[in-house]
Amino acid sequence: MSLKEKTIELQVEEGVKAARVDRYIASVRTDLSRSLITKKGTVVTVNGKVVKNSSKVNENDVITLQYKEEVFDGIDGEDIPLHILYEDGAMLVINKEQGMVVHPAAGNWSGTLVNALVHRYGNDFESTGDLVSHSEESPIEEENEEEEVNDEDYDLDPLRPGIVHRLDKDTSGAMVVALNRVAHRKLADQFRLHTNTKIYLALCKGVFTHKRGKIDTNINRSSRDRKKYCICETNKGKTAHTQYLVLRQYADYALVRIEIHTGRTHQIRVHMSSIGHPIIGDPIYGKKDKNFPQATLMLHAFILGINQPYTGEKMLFRAAMPQRFKDLIGQIIKL
Repeated sequence: MSLKEKTIELQVEEGVKAARVDRYIASVRTDLSRSLITKKGTVVTVNGKVVKNSSKVNENDVITLQYKEEVFDGIDGEDIPLHILYEDGAMLVINKEQGMVVHPAAGNWSGTLVNALVHRYGNDFESTGDLVSHSEESPIEEENEEEEVNDEDYDLDPLRPGIVHRLDKDTSGAMVVALNRVAHRKLADQFRLHTNTKIYLALCKGVFTHKRGKIDTNINRSSRDRKKYCICETNKGKTAHTQYLVLRQYADYALVRIEIHTGRTHQIRVHMSSIGHPIIGDPIYGKKDKNFPQATLMLHAFILGINQPYTGEKMLFRAAMPQRFKDLIGQIIKL
């Protein structure tokens, strides 16, 4: 890790009277979080005088913000092919391959999506950072099928530049990456407020008695196994909302369309297992299938709907059903 010193100078716009200096900076520099502005070591001056964050500013005052930004120096760019669904100046949407880890962590310091992104965009890409809520446990485990930030204030995590949400290593499908801080903040807000669309495909075990259903529970980390999550009482954990639709029922398996309205850790896997229909190939919440013992996790992020960070345009991205699904369905039909 290393620290990079930065200085920003602003002149308060005409008509502004008695505004808190920290709020004014945050309102005109949306690429900077309030937590960064108020962070220990950050110095704010108004007309050359050091002031508190609660100090008031008026029109034509000159504000200087001096702060230090932590940069991770150890991310090496790697020429890893990416299946790109869309790209503009604000964001990149990819179809993540199964087996790709999203960001560097213990045991996976190379071959990750972040390594590929640094190669594609250069080392400056690291400055986009990652918004991580103060309440999240750290480090965030790569087991997450999808987990968004939840608090109003965020810190920049240089270990995960540009990453707004995560997909589990063994989950494939549509995933968005922010290419600058403004886009990062606006995309993160969509995940935090659940205004986006997240639809998955899964191959589940068993015969469903109902073609469609809704699962509303609370989910919390298991007290017996820290790698697992479980359904818990309503006064514990976090609320989780899942809807499912059986697209095709086979003899003892089903192709299911699953929409999640929250993004809790392992939400889909926990919920489907809780109703007796674990996902094929899930080593944590299901047992090895006797017919397909070599199957990998049959979970795929099929559709991602988000608003373009700058224009607000609603955009839908589809990551086509992967070949592993088609192959396994072909085998199921032959049973």
